[in-house]
Amino acid sequence: MASDIRSPNRGYAKWTPFWFLAPSVFVLLAVGIYPLLFALVTSFRRYNITRPRDGFPFIGFDNYIAVFNDSTFWNALALTGRFYLTSMPVQLVLGLIIALLLHRPGLGFLRALARVSLVVPLATTYAVVGLVGRLIFNGDFGVANQFIGWLGFARIEWLGSPSGAFAAIVMMDIWQWTPFCALIFLAGLSMVPVEIEEAARLETRSRFSMLRYVQLPYLLPGFTAILILRSADVLKLFDMVFVMTRGGPGSATDLISVYIQRVGFRVFDMGMASAQAIVLLIITILISRLYIRLFYREIE
Repeated sequence: MASDIRSPNRGYAKWTPFWFLAPSVFVLLAVGIYPLLFALVTSFRRYNITRPRDGFPFIGFDNYIAVFNDSTFWNALALTGRFYLTSMPVQLVLGLIIALLLHRPGLGFLRALARVSLVVPLATTYAVVGLVGRLIFNGDFGVANQFIGWLGFARIEWLGSPSGAFAAIVMMDIWQWTPFCALIFLAGLSMVPVEIEEAARLETRSRFSMLRYVQLPYLLPGFTAILILRSADVLKLFDMVFVMTRGGPGSATDLISVYIQRVGFRVFDMGMASAQAIVLLIITILISRLYIRLFYREIE
Protein backbone atom coordinates (compact mmCIF):
# COMPACT_ATOMS: atom_id res chain seq x y z
CA MET A 1 0.00 0.00 0.00
CA ALA A 2 1.46 3.28 -1.10
CA SER A 3 1.92 5.86 1.58
CA ASP A 4 0.17 9.24 1.20
CA ILE A 5 2.50 10.89 3.66
CA ARG A 6 4.52 13.56 1.84
CA SER A 7 8.09 14.37 2.71
CA PRO A 8 8.35 17.42 5.00
CA ASN A 9 11.36 18.60 3.00
CA ARG A 10 9.42 18.75 -0.27
CA GLY A 11 8.20 22.30 0.38
CA TYR A 12 11.68 23.42 1.38
CA ALA A 13 13.12 21.93 -1.81
CA LYS A 14 10.50 23.80 -3.82
CA TRP A 15 11.72 27.17 -2.52
CA THR A 16 15.45 26.36 -2.57
CA PRO A 17 16.08 27.85 -6.07
CA PHE A 18 14.41 31.09 -4.96
CA TRP A 19 16.61 31.49 -1.90
CA PHE A 20 19.64 30.65 -4.00
CA LEU A 21 18.84 33.52 -6.37
CA ALA A 22 17.64 35.93 -3.68
CA PRO A 23 21.03 37.70 -3.13
CA SER A 24 21.42 38.31 -6.87
CA VAL A 25 17.85 39.59 -7.16
CA PHE A 26 18.37 41.90 -4.18
CA VAL A 27 21.58 43.33 -5.65
CA LEU A 28 19.87 43.83 -9.03
CA LEU A 29 17.00 45.68 -7.37
CA ALA A 30 19.28 47.81 -5.20
CA VAL A 31 21.90 48.66 -7.83
CA GLY A 32 19.95 48.58 -11.08
CA ILE A 33 16.18 48.77 -10.82
CA TYR A 34 15.75 51.18 -7.89
CA PRO A 35 18.14 53.89 -9.22
CA LEU A 36 16.47 53.67 -12.63
CA LEU A 37 12.98 54.08 -11.15
CA PHE A 38 14.19 56.90 -8.89
CA ALA A 39 15.71 58.73 -11.88
CA LEU A 40 12.50 58.22 -13.87
CA VAL A 41 10.36 59.68 -11.08
CA THR A 42 12.82 62.53 -10.47
CA SER A 43 12.79 63.46 -14.17
CA PHE A 44 9.14 64.52 -13.81
CA ARG A 45 9.84 66.80 -10.84
CA ARG A 46 11.52 70.11 -10.11
CA TYR A 47 14.27 68.58 -8.00
CA ASN A 48 16.91 71.07 -6.89
CA ILE A 49 18.75 69.64 -3.90
CA THR A 50 19.96 73.09 -2.78
CA ARG A 51 16.35 74.22 -2.22
CA PRO A 52 14.70 71.51 -0.13
CA ARG A 53 12.25 74.04 1.37
CA ASP A 54 10.70 74.56 -2.08
CA GLY A 55 9.81 70.90 -2.19
CA PHE A 56 9.98 68.68 -5.24
CA PRO A 57 6.76 69.41 -7.15
CA PHE A 58 5.57 67.35 -10.10
CA ILE A 59 6.02 69.34 -13.35
CA GLY A 60 5.17 66.74 -15.99
CA PHE A 61 7.29 66.79 -19.13
CA ASP A 62 8.83 70.23 -18.54
CA ASN A 63 12.28 68.76 -17.90
CA TYR A 64 12.13 66.74 -21.11
CA ILE A 65 11.02 69.78 -23.09
CA ALA A 66 13.93 71.70 -21.63
CA VAL A 67 16.30 68.86 -22.63
CA PHE A 68 15.14 68.91 -26.24
CA ASN A 69 15.60 72.70 -26.30
CA ASP A 70 19.04 72.56 -24.68
CA SER A 71 21.61 73.12 -27.43
CA THR A 72 24.49 72.38 -25.05
CA PHE A 73 23.11 68.89 -24.40
CA TRP A 74 22.94 68.11 -28.12
CA ASN A 75 26.38 69.59 -28.72
CA ALA A 76 27.79 67.33 -26.00
CA LEU A 77 25.96 64.36 -27.56
CA ALA A 78 27.38 65.24 -30.99
CA LEU A 79 30.87 65.47 -29.50
CA THR A 80 30.35 62.04 -27.92
CA GLY A 81 29.34 60.68 -31.32
CA ARG A 82 32.48 62.18 -32.84
CA PHE A 83 34.56 60.57 -30.11
CA TYR A 84 32.92 57.21 -30.80
CA LEU A 85 33.34 57.44 -34.58
CA THR A 86 37.00 58.39 -34.13
CA SER A 87 38.06 55.71 -31.66
CA MET A 88 35.80 52.79 -32.53
CA PRO A 89 37.01 52.06 -36.11
CA VAL A 90 40.63 52.08 -34.90
CA GLN A 91 39.80 49.68 -32.08
CA LEU A 92 37.97 47.33 -34.45
CA VAL A 93 40.75 47.27 -37.05
CA LEU A 94 43.56 46.84 -34.52
CA GLY A 95 41.56 44.27 -32.55
CA LEU A 96 40.87 42.24 -35.70
CA ILE A 97 44.54 42.34 -36.75
CA ILE A 98 45.67 41.20 -33.30
CA ALA A 99 43.07 38.41 -33.24
CA LEU A 100 44.09 37.16 -36.70
CA LEU A 101 47.75 37.13 -35.67
CA LEU A 102 47.02 35.22 -32.48
CA HIS A 103 44.76 32.79 -34.36
CA ARG A 104 47.63 31.58 -36.53
CA PRO A 105 48.64 27.98 -35.71
CA GLY A 106 51.87 27.13 -33.95
CA LEU A 107 52.14 30.03 -31.50
CA GLY A 108 51.64 27.97 -28.35
CA PHE A 109 53.02 29.77 -25.31
CA LEU A 110 53.15 33.14 -27.10
CA ARG A 111 49.39 33.02 -27.65
CA ALA A 112 48.74 32.36 -23.96
CA LEU A 113 51.13 35.14 -22.94
CA ALA A 114 49.49 37.58 -25.35
CA ARG A 115 46.02 36.77 -23.99
CA VAL A 116 47.15 37.52 -20.46
CA SER A 117 48.77 40.77 -21.60
CA LEU A 118 45.56 41.86 -23.33
CA VAL A 119 43.65 41.64 -20.06
CA VAL A 120 45.87 44.26 -18.34
CA PRO A 121 44.30 47.38 -19.96
CA LEU A 122 40.80 45.98 -19.36
CA ALA A 123 41.56 45.40 -15.68
CA THR A 124 42.67 49.02 -15.27
CA THR A 125 39.93 51.27 -13.88
CA TYR A 126 38.87 54.39 -15.75
CA ALA A 127 40.22 56.73 -13.07
CA VAL A 128 43.64 55.10 -13.23
CA VAL A 129 43.60 55.31 -17.03
CA GLY A 130 42.86 59.02 -16.66
CA LEU A 131 45.76 59.49 -14.25
CA VAL A 132 48.11 57.60 -16.58
CA GLY A 133 46.86 59.77 -19.45
CA ARG A 134 47.62 62.96 -17.51
CA LEU A 135 51.20 61.74 -17.01
CA ILE A 136 51.69 60.60 -20.60
CA PHE A 137 50.33 63.81 -22.14
CA ASN A 138 51.77 66.28 -19.62
CA GLY A 139 53.15 69.27 -21.50
CA ASP A 140 56.38 69.50 -19.48
CA PHE A 141 57.54 65.95 -18.73
CA GLY A 142 55.06 63.70 -20.52
CA VAL A 143 56.21 60.65 -22.46
CA ALA A 144 54.25 61.72 -25.53
CA ASN A 145 56.19 64.96 -25.93
CA GLN A 146 59.49 63.22 -25.29
CA PHE A 147 58.69 60.69 -28.00
CA ILE A 148 57.72 63.26 -30.64
CA GLY A 149 60.80 65.29 -29.62
CA TRP A 150 62.99 62.29 -30.49
CA LEU A 151 61.30 62.24 -33.91
CA GLY A 152 62.24 65.88 -34.43
CA PHE A 153 58.78 67.41 -34.08
CA ALA A 154 57.80 70.37 -31.89
CA ARG A 155 56.24 69.73 -28.49
CA ILE A 156 52.45 69.71 -28.31
CA GLU A 157 50.37 71.18 -25.50
CA TRP A 158 48.18 68.10 -25.39
CA LEU A 159 45.82 68.85 -22.52
CA GLY A 160 45.96 72.62 -23.01
CA SER A 161 44.57 72.76 -26.55
CA PRO A 162 41.12 71.61 -27.76
CA SER A 163 42.40 69.34 -30.52
CA GLY A 164 45.24 67.96 -28.37
CA ALA A 165 42.95 67.14 -25.44
CA PHE A 166 40.43 65.42 -27.70
CA ALA A 167 43.19 63.39 -29.36
CA ALA A 168 44.57 62.44 -25.93
CA ILE A 169 41.31 60.97 -24.62
CA VAL A 170 40.78 59.15 -27.93
CA MET A 171 44.22 57.53 -27.72
CA MET A 172 43.71 56.46 -24.11
CA ASP A 173 40.35 54.93 -25.00
CA ILE A 174 41.95 53.07 -27.91
CA TRP A 175 44.70 51.78 -25.62
CA GLN A 176 42.20 50.47 -23.07
CA TRP A 177 39.59 48.91 -25.34
CA THR A 178 41.48 47.54 -28.35
CA PRO A 179 42.36 44.41 -26.29
CA PHE A 180 38.65 43.90 -25.60
CA CYS A 181 37.91 43.88 -29.34
CA ALA A 182 40.85 41.54 -29.93
CA LEU A 183 39.66 39.04 -27.31
CA ILE A 184 36.09 39.05 -28.64
CA PHE A 185 37.28 38.52 -32.22
CA LEU A 186 39.69 35.80 -31.07
CA ALA A 187 36.80 34.01 -29.37
CA GLY A 188 34.83 34.21 -32.62
CA LEU A 189 37.74 32.83 -34.63
CA SER A 190 38.10 29.92 -32.21
CA MET A 191 34.52 28.90 -33.10
CA VAL A 192 35.41 28.29 -36.77
CA PRO A 193 35.62 24.52 -37.36
CA VAL A 194 39.21 23.45 -38.01
CA GLU A 195 38.29 21.24 -40.95
CA ILE A 196 36.55 24.12 -42.69
CA GLU A 197 39.59 26.36 -42.29
CA GLU A 198 41.93 23.65 -43.54
CA ALA A 199 39.75 23.00 -46.58
CA ALA A 200 39.59 26.74 -47.32
CA ARG A 201 43.39 27.04 -47.12
CA LEU A 202 43.68 24.33 -49.76
CA GLU A 203 41.31 26.23 -52.01
CA THR A 204 42.84 29.71 -51.68
CA ARG A 205 45.87 31.43 -50.24
CA SER A 206 44.12 34.79 -50.04
CA ARG A 207 43.75 35.82 -46.40
CA PHE A 208 41.06 38.30 -47.37
CA SER A 209 38.98 35.55 -49.01
CA MET A 210 39.46 33.39 -45.93
CA LEU A 211 38.26 36.24 -43.73
CA ARG A 212 35.38 37.23 -45.98
CA TYR A 213 33.84 33.85 -46.75
CA VAL A 214 34.90 31.56 -43.90
CA GLN A 215 35.66 33.53 -40.74
CA LEU A 216 33.36 36.55 -41.05
CA PRO A 217 30.07 34.71 -40.25
CA TYR A 218 31.60 33.60 -36.94
CA LEU A 219 32.84 37.12 -36.20
CA LEU A 220 29.52 38.92 -36.71
CA PRO A 221 27.91 37.99 -33.34
CA GLY A 222 31.00 39.20 -31.49
CA PHE A 223 31.18 42.27 -33.72
CA THR A 224 27.58 43.14 -32.83
CA ALA A 225 28.30 42.64 -29.14
CA ILE A 226 31.33 44.95 -29.38
CA LEU A 227 29.28 47.69 -31.03
CA ILE A 228 26.50 47.46 -28.44
CA LEU A 229 28.77 47.33 -25.39
CA ARG A 230 31.14 50.02 -26.61
CA SER A 231 28.29 52.35 -27.63
CA ALA A 232 26.76 52.08 -24.17
CA ASP A 233 30.19 52.47 -22.60
CA VAL A 234 31.07 55.60 -24.57
CA LEU A 235 27.72 57.21 -23.79
CA LYS A 236 28.38 56.78 -20.05
CA LEU A 237 32.13 57.46 -20.19
CA PHE A 238 32.93 59.87 -17.37
CA ASP A 239 35.81 58.88 -15.06
CA MET A 240 38.66 58.84 -17.55
CA VAL A 241 37.68 62.10 -19.23
CA PHE A 242 36.96 63.89 -15.95
CA VAL A 243 40.31 62.89 -14.45
CA MET A 244 42.26 63.83 -17.58
CA THR A 245 40.60 67.05 -18.72
CA ARG A 246 37.45 67.73 -16.63
CA GLY A 247 35.71 68.36 -19.95
CA GLY A 248 38.13 71.07 -21.03
CA PRO A 249 39.80 73.05 -22.26
CA GLY A 250 36.56 74.92 -22.80
CA SER A 251 34.12 72.26 -23.98
CA ALA A 252 36.60 70.36 -26.18
CA THR A 253 36.15 67.10 -24.24
CA ASP A 254 32.76 67.80 -22.69
CA LEU A 255 31.22 64.41 -23.43
CA ILE A 256 27.58 63.82 -22.64
CA SER A 257 28.15 62.09 -19.28
CA VAL A 258 30.47 64.89 -18.15
CA TYR A 259 27.79 67.43 -19.05
CA ILE A 260 25.04 65.51 -17.23
CA GLN A 261 27.26 65.27 -14.14
CA ARG A 262 27.79 69.03 -14.23
CA VAL A 263 24.04 69.69 -14.47
CA GLY A 264 23.27 67.31 -11.62
CA PHE A 265 26.13 67.94 -9.20
CA ARG A 266 27.30 71.47 -9.94
CA VAL A 267 24.07 73.20 -10.95
CA PHE A 268 22.24 70.75 -8.62
CA ASP A 269 19.27 70.43 -10.99
CA MET A 270 18.66 66.73 -10.44
CA GLY A 271 15.35 66.80 -12.28
CA MET A 272 16.96 68.06 -15.48
CA ALA A 273 19.94 65.68 -15.09
CA SER A 274 17.59 62.73 -14.59
CA ALA A 275 15.62 63.65 -17.72
CA GLN A 276 18.88 63.86 -19.68
CA ALA A 277 19.93 60.45 -18.37
CA ILE A 278 16.60 58.88 -19.37
CA VAL A 279 16.89 60.37 -22.87
CA LEU A 280 20.40 58.95 -23.07
CA LEU A 281 19.12 55.53 -22.00
CA ILE A 282 16.47 55.60 -24.74
CA ILE A 283 19.11 56.55 -27.33
CA THR A 284 21.30 53.66 -26.14
CA ILE A 285 18.45 51.17 -26.51
CA LEU A 286 17.60 52.42 -30.00
CA ILE A 287 21.23 52.21 -31.12
CA SER A 288 21.50 48.67 -29.76
CA ARG A 289 18.39 47.58 -31.63
CA LEU A 290 19.77 49.16 -34.81
CA TYR A 291 23.05 47.26 -34.47
CA ILE A 292 21.24 43.96 -33.98
CA ARG A 293 19.05 44.56 -37.03
CA LEU A 294 21.95 45.61 -39.27
CA PHE A 295 24.81 43.33 -38.28
CA TYR A 296 23.69 40.32 -36.25
CA ARG A 297 23.41 37.07 -38.17
CA GLU A 298 22.85 33.56 -36.90
CA ILE A 299 25.60 31.09 -37.79
CA GLU A 300 24.16 28.41 -40.02
